[in-house]
Amino acid sequence: MSVRITGLWRDPDFLKLWAARTVSEFGTLMGALQFTAVLVLGATPLQMGTLVALRRAPGAVVGFLAGPWVDRHRKRPIMIATDLGRAALFASIPIMYVVGELRIEQVYAVAFFESILTAIFDVAYRSYLPVLISHNDLLEANSKLTGSEAFVEVTGFSVGGWVAQIFSAIGLALADALTFLASAISLAFIRTPEQPPQSADGKSGAAGQLAEGLVLVWRDPILRAFVLATVCEGVAFGVYSATILIFGTQELGMQPGLLGTIAALGGVSSLLGSLFVGRISRRFGIGPVMVGGFLLFAISMYLVPMARGPLAVAALFLMANQLGDGFMTMYQINQISLRQAITLPVALGRVNAILRSAEMTGLLLGAMIGGALAGVIGIRAAMVLGATVGLAGAGFLLLSPALRLKDLPSPDNIQERDVSSP
Repeated sequence: MSVRITGLWRDPDFLKLWAARTVSEFGTLMGALQFTAVLVLGATPLQMGTLVALRRAPGAVVGFLAGPWVDRHRKRPIMIATDLGRAALFASIPIMYVVGELRIEQVYAVAFFESILTAIFDVAYRSYLPVLISHNDLLEANSKLTGSEAFVEVTGFSVGGWVAQIFSAIGLALADALTFLASAISLAFIRTPEQPPQSADGKSGAAGQLAEGLVLVWRDPILRAFVLATVCEGVAFGVYSATILIFGTQELGMQPGLLGTIAALGGVSSLLGSLFVGRISRRFGIGPVMVGGFLLFAISMYLVPMARGPLAVAALFLMANQLGDGFMTMYQINQISLRQAITLPVALGRVNAILRSAEMTGLLLGAMIGGALAGVIGIRAAMVLGATVGLAGAGFLLLSPALRLKDLPSPDNIQERDVSSP
């Protein structure tokens, strides 16, 4: 019996982009910098906190500023260049280790510049997808890409841990460099021509074009709701990231291994969400599934502070919470597809950059607020507050026109947005 290959499985250039994105995500999530800092350099908790901050904050700022620049240039060369840059950064770690000059300051520098390059890659990658495939394939493409990201979420850090254990953390850094090199090679073999982008505005500089992007997002009721919901989502995740380990170990008495296993279920849930979102969206509509996914995710966050009692019962609450990751994945796939469908190519880089910056800003604010409030009102109360902020994000989506959309708007039916005249 022959197997019929359909959809984007028949598109070799999309498969190359998919492969590049997957291996670069492995490079990002295998944890080479953390393992090197702890196992090789004996980093202190303060040094690890500095390392985490350097991997988040620069990318949030630069990713926002990169939008106008990405809009004015071809996306594929940008992605290849950032992949090669990240490969060189990670390759510097084993090189300096061999010559006996590896220091924590170098690891900081790698984290800082890798954050910047990853932010630029992400903005360009989201903007390149509509160039590579047809409008009708956006939902399928984002489902496949998000599914592989969920797989990497489940396996990336675990694989990195085993590589570090068997070959050392320095070997893991070299493996990270090779993943980014493989991504660059895969992108280089894409054959679909990319036309030079249209100028967003011949009179405005980068600052003016960035301002035009902000005005465009704020004036569009769907994009505005996406930004507000994304900030709320980021704050909610940030609060939980700052408190969940302390809550699980000190309040619930769980071992780190059990918490890690429960967290991995979120990746499985995300993978399932990516597999079924297309079928469910065709049945109920892309808007209702998108908004409903965000709403169910926000509700699921209340399950964590409700966890108490015997260890088995508390674990069940935390496991049930991980189902929310699948609902969030459904929201993200439909939101990204809709964002790409309704935004003109000349402005898509800026819109993607604004959404990414909103998410990273929310994460940073949530982590700081969550850590501070937990010491004042208690961890459970801080988590409830974080979940409530997430629920407010669902409210913005419920009030937006996105809720009424059954399918992705056709390009012929999208009212053209003039980004040069806000």
